[in-house]
Amino acid sequence: MLADLASDFSIVKSVFEEASDAIGYNLFKVTQRDDGQLSQTEITQPALLTASVACLRVLQSETDFTPHFYAGHSLGEYTALVAANVLGLSAGVKLVQARGQFMQQAVAPGEGAMYAIIGLDDNIIADVCAKVAADTKQVVAPVNYNSPGQVVIAGTKKAADAAALALKAAGAKKALSLAVSVPSHCLLMKGASIKLQALLNAIVFKQPTTPIVNNVDVAVNDNVDDIKDALVRQLYMPVRWSQSVTYLIAQEVSEFVEVGPGKVLSGLIKRIDKSVTTRNMNSAKDLV
Repeated sequence: MLADLASDFSIVKSVFEEASDAIGYNLFKVTQRDDGQLSQTEITQPALLTASVACLRVLQSETDFTPHFYAGHSLGEYTALVAANVLGLSAGVKLVQARGQFMQQAVAPGEGAMYAIIGLDDNIIADVCAKVAADTKQVVAPVNYNSPGQVVIAGTKKAADAAALALKAAGAKKALSLAVSVPSHCLLMKGASIKLQALLNAIVFKQPTTPIVNNVDVAVNDNVDDIKDALVRQLYMPVRWSQSVTYLIAQEVSEFVEVGPGKVLSGLIKRIDKSVTTRNMNSAKDLV
């Protein structure tokens, strides 16, 4: 992760060193190994946050990049908070490390599941999940509205498996099991959200210097208490990414820059509206 960018720009290593000092281990080394640690959400979350901030810092140091809005998908909302100076990187990585721990503690390994449902109407997905949840008396629900025709569901393994089969029968083109350690953004995370709320109450947030569109309300919050409340609810409520992008386009945003590893969000944005421009920032060639 970002090895080439780190060799080209010293600021990448500086960002990782700051994050490593905050959480007590060499985060950059972890990102360069293939030993399975990055599959653990309490490690994945600080690693992805730090990598995304590092990419942003390179972009800011090498160009006149000045966004009108920030938005992030799920964990990415914390990158947006750091970018908009709501909290510093050190506080951010400690916060998401704890968030990952709370999430992992909420559901035992193997007891939850997530599926990407491709090619089915949002309302049908919601209705099928509600029926399966009622029939099984377990949790399953839509949790990520990624783009038209792509929705992720999450819940207990039994209910999610049953919902995936029912959705295929209802006409979904695909129901892809996701390799995740926790079923995010569903009611199984309610206990984790209570712990997160207690932690957030002890952290000082500043007002954003750039507007941030949050995941759960698809709205811009300036009040720090409202920002914290949205982060708490985000743990057990759906990420409305498709609606967030549509909102930004309505605010006359025509170019989206994705910072951090991968190009997943750029692809989703293009599915939401092909007329907008998307760019990525995770390597030196992206600055050209």
